[in-house]
Amino acid sequence: MKLTKKGGGAFNPHEEGTFRAVCVDVTPLVKQTSKFGESEIFRLVFETDAPAREDGSRQCVWSRGFTPSLNEKANFRKFIRQWFGRDLTAAEEAEFDTEALLGKPAQVVITHDHADNGNTYANIIACTPYKGNEPLKPSGKFTRKKDKESNGEEASYRGAAKPTEPVREAEAVDTTQAGDDWATVKVHVGKHSGLEVRDLDPEAIEKLNKNWVPNAGNTAADQRLAKALKRAQEELVAAGAGEEF
Repeated sequence: MKLTKKGGGAFNPHEEGTFRAVCVDVTPLVKQTSKFGESEIFRLVFETDAPAREDGSRQCVWSRGFTPSLNEKANFRKFIRQWFGRDLTAAEEAEFDTEALLGKPAQVVITHDHADNGNTYANIIACTPYKGNEPLKPSGKFTRKKDKESNGEEASYRGAAKPTEPVREAEAVDTTQAGDDWATVKVHVGKHSGLEVRDLDPEAIEKLNKNWVPNAGNTAADQRLAKALKRAQEELVAAGAGEEF
C-alpha cells in the first residue's frame, strides 16, 4: 500500500515491529488492475497497540489486496490459515462470511518496504493467532469504509485527523490493460487445476512455463492457458520480484 508524507491529512506508515492487533474493517470489493490483469479485491484493516498517533488515534495497517476466493491455493485462504493457526473446517468454509472477522484479535509483524520512487510501504509479513491474556479490542473510533462511501469519504477515525487508505502504485487501475483477461484464464492441468492464472504464485508460474508450456497440446484450452502463462511470466520479469496482489 502506498503511503504519503505526513501532512495534509495523510499519515506516516505504521511503524515496524510486532504488535497486538484487531481487525476493524473488511473493505468493499473494488476493481483494480495490476500486472495480473483486472480483478475485484478487498483489504483487511487492523488497529494495533503501537504507540498512538499525535491525535490519540490508534495506528492502523492495511493488508494486501485479496481476491474473494477460499480456494486452497488462494492468497486469502493462506492468510486466514496463518491468522487462525489452522485451516478452515468444512463447516466454516461452507458458511464463511468475512464480516465475522471484525473484532477478531491477532498478532502482526510489520515491516517497511522502501520503493525506488521514494514511497514507503508498511507490509504485514505475518498475521498469527494472539495467544496472550489481553487481546486487543476495537477502539470504536474507526469508521469502516463502507459506512463512509455514501458520503464520498474515506475510512477514518471519528473526531480525529482523517487517514486515507494508502494504495500501492502497482495496484492502481491502469486503463491500458482494461479488457485484458489473460489473468482470469483457469488452469486445467496439474495440482493447480481450477485456479486462475492470477492466483498462482511466481514459483508455480515459472514451473508451468518450464515444464508444461513447451509440451502444451493443441486444444483451445491448452493454447489459451499457454499464452496466459507466458504473459504472466513476462509480467513477473518486468516487475522484478513478481509481487502478488
